Amino acid sequence: MNDEHDIAERKMQFLFALRSRGVTDARVLTAMEKIDRGMFIRGTFADRAYEDMPLPIACGQTISQPSVVGLMTQALRLTGREKVLEVGTGSGYQAAILSQLARRVYTVDRHRRLMREAMGLFRDLDLTNITALSADGSFGLPDQAPFDRIIVTAAAEDPPGPLLAQLKTGGIMVVPVGQSDTVQSLIRVERTEDGFDYSELLPVRFVPLVEGLGRDV
Repeated sequence: MNDEHDIAERKMQFLFALRSRGVTDARVLTAMEKIDRGMFIRGTFADRAYEDMPLPIACGQTISQPSVVGLMTQALRLTGREKVLEVGTGSGYQAAILSQLARRVYTVDRHRRLMREAMGLFRDLDLTNITALSADGSFGLPDQAPFDRIIVTAAAEDPPGPLLAQLKTGGIMVVPVGQSDTVQSLIRVERTEDGFDYSELLPVRFVPLVEGLGRDV
């Protein structure tokens, strides 16, 4: 009973931390309350799942800080009707949250092991509107383009050209931009009839966007 009370208390603090760091969209907060981050973190760091910090996962990757997940999701301005591409599935946590807020989510990762584990969690959670693929996400998914929204969870030096090309007019892409060994900026890109509008959202630190497939099996 004490354990249950402790977890409930930590989840409440988790939501308070999100709000205090600027995640104010009610739909995003509801999705983050519903999708339990604890399911996406195994092993040594499992007891830190409800802390607002990034944590290591397999294949040298990380699960992002929850407040950053919330702010990136909020920046997409989802209404529930969108087809979304996520580049960098990782643990699957971000895609699971997107599944609550968009019509259809396509998520790609270069690491097959991460993809398999994420797909297992999507099945366990009965998230039927996610299509997960092992692929080189830097090239997007041309067969499914264009997308209403694109979210990139690894840092590129510039917003990748293939992804910009796959964004619908009126669409939004959220991507961390900058060198991998320095603080990066989270950028929102909006595609207009005349081109692209860029706005800087906040400083972040993500693993680099790498071309090619991972060596894991």
